Amino acid sequence: MNKKKKPLTGLSIRLFLQMLAFGALYTFLGIALFWLFGNLYHRTAYQADDLIYRIVQWLKIRWDLFAIGYFAVGYLAILFYFWRKPFAYLQEVSDATDRVYRGDNRLIELSDPLKEIEKQMNQTKVDLINKDKIAKDAEQRKNDLITYLAHDLKTPVTSVIGYLSLLRDEPDISAELRAKYTGIALNKAQRLEDLINELFDITRFSLSKLTLEPERIGLSRMLEQITSEFIPILAEKELVFHTEIEPNIEIVCDPNKLERVFDNLIRNAVSYSTRKTAVFLSLRRIEDAVEIIVQNKGKTIPEEKLERIFEQFFRIDTSRASATGGAGLGLAIAREIVELHGGKIQARSEEETVTFTITIPADCQKIV
Repeated sequence: MNKKKKPLTGLSIRLFLQMLAFGALYTFLGIALFWLFGNLYHRTAYQADDLIYRIVQWLKIRWDLFAIGYFAVGYLAILFYFWRKPFAYLQEVSDATDRVYRGDNRLIELSDPLKEIEKQMNQTKVDLINKDKIAKDAEQRKNDLITYLAHDLKTPVTSVIGYLSLLRDEPDISAELRAKYTGIALNKAQRLEDLINELFDITRFSLSKLTLEPERIGLSRMLEQITSEFIPILAEKELVFHTEIEPNIEIVCDPNKLERVFDNLIRNAVSYSTRKTAVFLSLRRIEDAVEIIVQNKGKTIPEEKLERIFEQFFRIDTSRASATGGAGLGLAIAREIVELHGGKIQARSEEETVTFTITIPADCQKIV
């Protein structure tokens, strides 16, 4: 495999060749001048007391010293010139490096021989600016989300306290009303639990670094079990499962983390599915990998939102009052887990159909 030449190596070679070229040119110029002067001298007759004649005779006696002096002075001048150039370039690159990390958006401009380095430094600067913007946007979304969640915690707490207080203060209420109050309090308590879990997710995602604990598992069996656990939840929204799971597929992976990926995707599909439709899940083997597809019928996701769907704290439904509006971490965590396995996850939405496609190597130990 051919390795790309490093810019500094190419610049060193270029300077070295230029120095050789200057040395050769200087040598050629000295020889040419000597030849030209000799021809002119021999074409003219001089007397012994002529100045030119005496200079030539003096040079003949000291010819070796003159030649040494000519070449020594010239070569030292060339060497000094090219010896200073790298230091000037180094200072230029050093100053430019400082500008890479400045807060301004101005691009770096270097001398012509440093254009390749200029290109790389500008690319680095652009990448840093983009990463900084993404980090600031994610931090802002996280702060906004925590504010919303903290505000939303008050509502279910108030409701739970209110209905439990009614049950305590009115012991003689009917069984039907008691069941109603208890059901409402339970629903609000469950919503409170969801909000608290979202806050814990934010903290865990911010502070922890995911690592894999691989083992060989039956992926077909895992997906069959996960889908069966979701049947009661689907029934509440009048949804059904359509599955095409290729049997007896085994892979080496972190089962606990992959289970979270599938759980997040299926919950996402259930939350955003149109009532009385089907959630589709498939598993098939493709060469040294497996492909899992989760698809549901629901509102088409706009392209601008689809491009950001795997960002931290990004929610398709921005309404904080929505029951489907989670912390915006489920898909971000899913992507991190899939990529940690050496795989990739993609989202597509068209004609009121949302499709998530996951591709994972059959053996993640060959990747990590």
